[in-house]
Amino acid sequence: MSKQFDVVVIGGGPGGYIAAIRAAQLGKTVACVDAATGKDGKPALGGTCTNVGCIPSKALLQSSEHFEHANLHFAEHGISAKDVKMDVSKMISRKDGVVKQNNDGILYLFKKNKVTFIHGRAAFAKTDGGGYTLAVTANDKSVQEITGTHIVVATGSNARALPGVPFDEQTVLSNDGALALTVVPKKLALIGSGVIGLEMGSVWRRLGAEVTILEGMPTFLAAVDEQIAKEAKKAFDKQGLKIELGVKVGDVKVSKKGVNIAYTNAKGEAQTLDADKLIVSIGRVPNTDGLNAQAVGLAVDERGMITVDGDCKTNLPNVWAIGDVVRGPMLAHKAEEEGVAVAERIVGQHGHVDFGTTPWIIYTHPEIAWVGRTEQQLKADGVAYKAGSFPFLANGRARALGDTTGMVKILADATTDEVLGAHIVGPQASELIAECVMAMAFRASSEDIARICHGHPTLSESTKEAALAVDKRTLNF
Repeated sequence: MSKQFDVVVIGGGPGGYIAAIRAAQLGKTVACVDAATGKDGKPALGGTCTNVGCIPSKALLQSSEHFEHANLHFAEHGISAKDVKMDVSKMISRKDGVVKQNNDGILYLFKKNKVTFIHGRAAFAKTDGGGYTLAVTANDKSVQEITGTHIVVATGSNARALPGVPFDEQTVLSNDGALALTVVPKKLALIGSGVIGLEMGSVWRRLGAEVTILEGMPTFLAAVDEQIAKEAKKAFDKQGLKIELGVKVGDVKVSKKGVNIAYTNAKGEAQTLDADKLIVSIGRVPNTDGLNAQAVGLAVDERGMITVDGDCKTNLPNVWAIGDVVRGPMLAHKAEEEGVAVAERIVGQHGHVDFGTTPWIIYTHPEIAWVGRTEQQLKADGVAYKAGSFPFLANGRARALGDTTGMVKILADATTDEVLGAHIVGPQASELIAECVMAMAFRASSEDIARICHGHPTLSESTKEAALAVDKRTLNF
């Protein structure tokens, strides 16, 4: 007889493990099933984010940034550093250690919150009275059955490959392979200038690779506020990241020597690019293969995405889906919010998720972060607005840091002054955006931000000054 649980969560990524913990906190018996295995053969909870995404990429970005500072910027501070070298294997080893700490941390949280963890791959087997039976296949191919009254599908996503060019993770790399390189390639090509492309391009460029990014869109970072994107592009160009926009990729030939990419540039001219490695970052696809959704009649669309309503309910009673397998942005923190909301809805509470105040972040140097609508979106929507911006060049803390690239920009309703969007490119943008998210969540005005006392000297004073600039009364610029 299969073991019974109130809630079974399929997937232990940011959405899944958070949903499991919250459901357990609310008094439910909970199991979480996840198949990921680390290099040591042990469970590797945390999904793409922890294992081959958010966490390891930030570890490599930090290491490579230290290396670049030592080589290019220490002298500005009076520090002499000669013959600075990077041990790439050690950098990767440190990254793996950071990942393992996070893996183990989730196992500890499960134990603390009395969540049953089952290491294996879950698939729907059948409906069972008022619940659903899942078949869980372990690494040794043994199968056990468990039953849940509520099922939460949180199986995440996989990297999208170029048609006809599969990932071999040796020459043609997804985010997995890009995070595991142990030698700096002389020439690195990337297709796609989104978050993964820019972050991985930045890491290996800092370590000495000649990096070329091919982007199909005619504009750089089309989802970002245009003024912010232009500021970021100037910084990346100065750093030596070669970004070609408006290209159409043709044949990609892989050989023992590397990869040859044929493409047409924005002018319509035929070009070729030779590289030692190719990172493909053209988006992600939902990970629903092997779920056996048809066994219970779970609705999955032609893209492999599970169909849900605004509350993350599927077409089946008591079956929910969250994160990258459903509509909305493929962001770890979005998945976490949905995980909490679903757990609370299961017990009759009113879980809340607001895509309009979900922040977006790119951890390059300078960092890019935003929340709410861009200027181009407000114009397209016919919304009358006011804009205020403040450059980090005029911020005392940024000068002390020696990092004055970029600005904070705030957009507010022309009549009510409610903050409609906030956009930052510059130092610690990933941290600064939280104030703007809170302001928008509480429907604050730019005047509200401007009236708050900010510590001095801090980067956050730039947010205050941008809010003052909405009313054309900056104090330090």
